[in-house]
Amino acid sequence: MKTVIIGAGAIGGCLGGWLSQKHEEVYLLDQGDVARNLKEKGVTMYHQGEEDKKTHVPVKVIDSLSEAADADVVAIAVKNYSLEGVAKSVKEQMTGDPLVIGLQNGIENQSLLPTYFSRVVYAIIEFNAWIDEPGVVGYQEKGPFVLGTRENEMQDELKMLQDYMGIAVETVITDRIRDAAYCKMVINLTNSFTTLVGFKYREISSMPLFKKVLSNSMYEGVQIIKAEGVKEFSAGDMPSWGKITASAKLPDFITMGIFKKNLDKMVLSSMAQDILQRRSGISELDSLVGHFVALADKHKLPAPYNRTVYSLCKSEFAKPDFEPLTEEQVWEAVKKNL
Repeated sequence: MKTVIIGAGAIGGCLGGWLSQKHEEVYLLDQGDVARNLKEKGVTMYHQGEEDKKTHVPVKVIDSLSEAADADVVAIAVKNYSLEGVAKSVKEQMTGDPLVIGLQNGIENQSLLPTYFSRVVYAIIEFNAWIDEPGVVGYQEKGPFVLGTRENEMQDELKMLQDYMGIAVETVITDRIRDAAYCKMVINLTNSFTTLVGFKYREISSMPLFKKVLSNSMYEGVQIIKAEGVKEFSAGDMPSWGKITASAKLPDFITMGIFKKNLDKMVLSSMAQDILQRRSGISELDSLVGHFVALADKHKLPAPYNRTVYSLCKSEFAKPDFEPLTEEQVWEAVKKNL
């Protein structure tokens, strides 16, 4: 198969590097410094905690979709705010009827991509990855990618993709892709708060408050998707609903040790890279926390933690000179909504 991966960020870079080690016709498409580094050095990858064991993978880089217009598979690894523009470009430039893989957080892609393509598969990324610099990516675990379709159609295509990807990275098929997407979104809710308080940019001033807001944001998320009819879906190392509930409801003297241990594993989120590193002012805030707030409205749920974090992020991220808030400042705002 000929495969094109659009977007060589953390996820696209990992997927491109892993597939290129096992398959011949894998092409990456990006621009600027990312494209230049990929052409010169390939993808540099490492497992968390093994920075001294980096793997350098030569990759094929294209500058335009026209260079691989006959691709069998197109994996779109850009964020939600860039998805429609990229989808239009793919639709205009690709020939035939490629199998399209949506690799976004959230569920927006499940509404958007079918308006452009007849064969769409969704991939939920059940592992953490990050960018150190263009072309250099780290990851906590090698997968899994969870593949599925909205109506559980295209089983032959799913099996083909599982076989193709599976020799390079753990890949599983599910008939519950909506559940998988929503359960991953609960974990992604943490990105907004950690960006708001500058996690990894400044020292945490109050660990109890940091834990309180983070844990309750996820706990609220679980209650919201339960009301939406979502069932728990587990894959990879993502925390269970039971663990999320325990972190939010049990006393700190019971849960703080485990929380700190897990916190040590957390990396700078893609949202923090957008807001704090690139200073772009653009993020997936609306497609993640905003979506959950809208669901809370739909089901008449209070959701004070997520409402507060969403409101603060909307106002603070819009500032050109945004500086992270303290945990105390966020907590004072939350208390007004309790």
